[in-house]
Amino acid sequence: MTEAPEPRPPSALEAQETRSLKVFLASAMLAVVLCISGAFLGMAVRNRQLIQDEMVHRLRRDFQNIVVMRQWNAQHGGVYVEKKAGTVSNPYLANPDITTLDGRVLTKKNPALMTRELSELMDPSQGYTLHITSLRPLNPDNGPDPREAEALRAFERGLKEQSWMEHREQGARFRYMAPLLVEPSCLGCHGKQGYRIGEVRGGISISLRVNELQAKLRHSLYLVAGLAALTILLILGSVTLLFRQLVLRLQEARRELKALAVTDALTGIQNRRATLLRLEEELERHRRSGAPVCCTLLDLDHFKQVNDQLGHLAGDQVLRDAAGLLRSASRTYDMVGRYGGEEFILVLPGTTLEEARDAVERVRKGLEAQLLLTDGRKVTASFGLTQWRPGESAAELLARADEAMYQAKAKGRNRVEVKA
Repeated sequence: MTEAPEPRPPSALEAQETRSLKVFLASAMLAVVLCISGAFLGMAVRNRQLIQDEMVHRLRRDFQNIVVMRQWNAQHGGVYVEKKAGTVSNPYLANPDITTLDGRVLTKKNPALMTRELSELMDPSQGYTLHITSLRPLNPDNGPDPREAEALRAFERGLKEQSWMEHREQGARFRYMAPLLVEPSCLGCHGKQGYRIGEVRGGISISLRVNELQAKLRHSLYLVAGLAALTILLILGSVTLLFRQLVLRLQEARRELKALAVTDALTGIQNRRATLLRLEEELERHRRSGAPVCCTLLDLDHFKQVNDQLGHLAGDQVLRDAAGLLRSASRTYDMVGRYGGEEFILVLPGTTLEEARDAVERVRKGLEAQLLLTDGRKVTASFGLTQWRPGESAAELLARADEAMYQAKAKGRNRVEVKA
């Protein structure tokens, strides 16, 4: 006998189903990664925005406090302080100094000078500075840097405030700037410059060093990224596990459905349809290889008497026992199926007619020896054996086997008839 045929590869439908499931899993995982990454990224961006909004709120409040102090100074026409050693009069004011009756010299501190001197008192090492500036400053030292000049021009177009981040050698700084508007009290010093009430006269920029804050933000971002990665891994692991369980259940369900479609419910062996399909496949394979194939049809003798005398339950048990004996007596790659009623089919691939006759004779003897009724009577079978002829169809092969089986019944039953 030839070797057993190779296992049947997965069908195109099964391969397509597997690809579809893999695509679904990949899509689900991608969706999970995108959703979670988006959620955590949104949290990180929102957290950064909240911190930036808080810095803007703080610096806006400081700016408003400075404006209130400047308004107080302007409402009083400036503030005079005693001129001591090291005190320099404002060179941009007309007659800034006055002498009291007791001989002391006082010098005028207008709002701009007061703001400037306040800024000079601030320690830059503490990370907080302010700068009063204008596009047309009286004091050249109050000239704007490029970013301040851009903000001042934006204020002239109607913008109310600006904030931005700068990166310098000393580190990162967050800057806030808002405009200073011309008020009636300002015209005493700036009227000669052609300003009108309500116009943008300049602005004050406040800088806040944020090195430590940015370090904390980076740490927070790393923490969020780590949590996101961990969450993604846990969810992907859970999805993969659930998907594998789903695939296993689908495969099990498919196997069960396939078994139901090809299995005879009573005997547990292949049904007629499945056996005939397998026979067609086997013949197609042997058409290419030229190997022999033999086919046997067998019919249980006097089976109607079993049903009539012992009942259909006993008859069903006889059919189950016969199927079990046929299956146990056959090779693993032989095909055993229920052909209809009490008829069975046995296909022996790679077997010559002489080898098949010996094998079928052993099956017949096994049935005769082991297939017993409840009352002790033996149950036998008549066999019709034939060999496939190259070029013929499965129907022609089965017709010859059926003819040989009826010859066996005509010659007394419980025998093997061969029709080459």
